[in-house]
Amino acid sequence: MKSKVFLYLFVFALLLVLFQYVNSKNVFESYESKLNKSDERALTLKDSIMSLEDELLDLMYFNLENNDDALSYFERDGYDTSELIPFIKDEIYRLNETKGEHPLVPYASMSGKKILLNKVRLLNHKWILADFSDGKFWGELFITYEIVDKKELKFKLVESFMYPPQ
Repeated sequence: MKSKVFLYLFVFALLLVLFQYVNSKNVFESYESKLNKSDERALTLKDSIMSLEDELLDLMYFNLENNDDALSYFERDGYDTSELIPFIKDEIYRLNETKGEHPLVPYASMSGKKILLNKVRLLNHKWILADFSDGKFWGELFITYEIVDKKELKFKLVESFMYPPQ
């Protein structure tokens, strides 16, 4: 009788070990598959980050803050570029506050609202691109600028266009 009990215990232990082995093997394979998927996703995301960084570098190319030659032009004249760039942007946005038609936009508002400059990009030490809109119609401007007497800016409209209504 003792030998049958030991035989049953041995078979039971063997089945228990076999069950544990199969279960742990399945868990291990599941974790391994999740890890492989995670690695593939991380690789895909790294590729996406690299392409976005390349795109960002392309977008930063025509930008005063990243143009060393244009910044050195201002620095040679004794300007602090960290203060000058916001000053230029503030001055061009301040033109939005003038009474009547905007002084730089050569188009009259067709919607009855005031035309305002929405977005300004300083390309270098002489050129500005600006986007304007009256809420319904919009367009873009190419403006040159120069600094007169250290704290006065002179803007000159070079080219403009308005998008056709849709």
